[in-house]
Amino acid sequence: MPNTMLSFKHLLRPVLGGEERKSWCLLLLRKMMNGCNLVDNDSAVAGGVEDMYGEDIATMGQPVTPWTVSVASGYTLMRDPRHNKGVAFTERERDAHYLRGLLPPIVLSQELQEKRIMHMLRQYKVPLQRYMAMMDLQERNERLFYKLLIDNVEELLPVVYTPTVGEACQKYGSIFRRPQGLYISLKEKGKILEVLKNWPERSVQVIVVTDGERILGLGDLGCQGMGIPVGKLSLYTALGGVRPSACLPITIDVGTNNEKLLNDEFYIGLRQRRATGQEYAELLHEFMSAVKQNYGEKVLIQFEDFANHNAFELLARYSSSHLVFNDDIQGTASVVLAGLLAALKLLGGTLADHRFLFLGAGEAGTGIAELIALEMSKQTGNPIEENRKKIWLVDSKKPLIMALSNPTSQAECTGEEAYTWSEGRAIFASGSPFDPFEYDGKVFVPGQANNAYIFPGFGLGVIMSGAIRVHEDMLLAASEALAAQVTGEHFKKGLIYPPFSDIRKISANIAAKVAAKAYELGLASHLPQPEDLVKYAENCMYSPVYRTYR
Repeated sequence: MPNTMLSFKHLLRPVLGGEERKSWCLLLLRKMMNGCNLVDNDSAVAGGVEDMYGEDIATMGQPVTPWTVSVASGYTLMRDPRHNKGVAFTERERDAHYLRGLLPPIVLSQELQEKRIMHMLRQYKVPLQRYMAMMDLQERNERLFYKLLIDNVEELLPVVYTPTVGEACQKYGSIFRRPQGLYISLKEKGKILEVLKNWPERSVQVIVVTDGERILGLGDLGCQGMGIPVGKLSLYTALGGVRPSACLPITIDVGTNNEKLLNDEFYIGLRQRRATGQEYAELLHEFMSAVKQNYGEKVLIQFEDFANHNAFELLARYSSSHLVFNDDIQGTASVVLAGLLAALKLLGGTLADHRFLFLGAGEAGTGIAELIALEMSKQTGNPIEENRKKIWLVDSKKPLIMALSNPTSQAECTGEEAYTWSEGRAIFASGSPFDPFEYDGKVFVPGQANNAYIFPGFGLGVIMSGAIRVHEDMLLAASEALAAQVTGEHFKKGLIYPPFSDIRKISANIAAKVAAKAYELGLASHLPQPEDLVKYAENCMYSPVYRTYR
């Protein structure tokens, strides 16, 4: 009996949760009391734990249960991306968590691991290869992925976000390896709440959702638009410090009108034309209701890359009942307004002194124009209708040019074209990055009017204040906070946005201003209000540094 109990104790390794360990304990005790062997001598796997569900003796046509209550081991720990440290596990950790022999003998620090992977990434000449390598890293070692992204944000942002994410979405069916979020299709109509409960995390604070109809400037990519929510949420963590476990990417698949995808044998979505009208509205309403029921009043739902006709309607319909935010309408507007406010220090005057011309009136353009008009009203006290009349002309003497369409191939013009056309007078910013350009002996550094400046910090401010609704004044606060981060040194280089290398500091300041406005408007639920909101924001931020395991 003592020997039996020793082996029994060894099986109940500390990696198991309390309830799981209790269930396993009762099962083993029952078997021992009945005189049964723990080892199945007839199993095809010699020396293995008993084949409880008959997988080893079942024929190929017989159904088997695909999971069992298993004995946790170091092997399991190494395949858990949230806790895996690879060869950074210490000697003590290797002994305590049954990792001996499962790793090579060397112990490398997280910093050395980071250096090794950056060296590997720089060997790839094709951006999509870098994207796939980063996604593989995220799936096997979460903390190392975010450490890499935070420490090398200017180099890796174009890899995990625009422009490379656009190509990844176009080829998502071919490069698809492992699901990274929830897929909700028309097949799940009537049981969306059950689908949400399949997601393992319960404390979700941010959801980024798309229906894939208007992915960047690439059009209808259907179910393959999942790359956008995944990419956006990786930035929520890296740039805004929101915990990875609190982030949930979702794609709603109602079909696609993209003939190329419908005829692609590797397409991963529904092979039907898009549902519209009542069928579409009912699915979205069920989704919004289920999210609120499952995650509560304070989960932030960010609409991403919906077509114009749905984007404005969804935002209008749910802004009074849910905590919703449309990045294409409101996020783009906020980051562009921040650039305008910063540019006024170079252009002179107030917003109301200038005229603005937009090429197109889609989600981004309309949202930007409306937020500019709101800021004018705030500054001058004039009715918003009067301010709207000023948003259609352009000052051709010192133009501010914002080529916002993504990815880079879809930009309205390049930095080189803007500087050359204006003979070096233009202040230029774009949605995707452009290389520096020399004109008439002066080097111009194109700015990046990237939503990544706004939404991570905005989301953190909403979360840390416990806001229950998004108010337009919170967007204005985010714009003003971002503009305040632009210094004289930045202006000398022609920049109207600060460098991304300071993004976590920038996000903390944005979060503080957004939270302060939420408290001021009576929309915050986390009381009392912290005295130093910037410091509080920094303390709330997720750190990707490896933890020590006992």
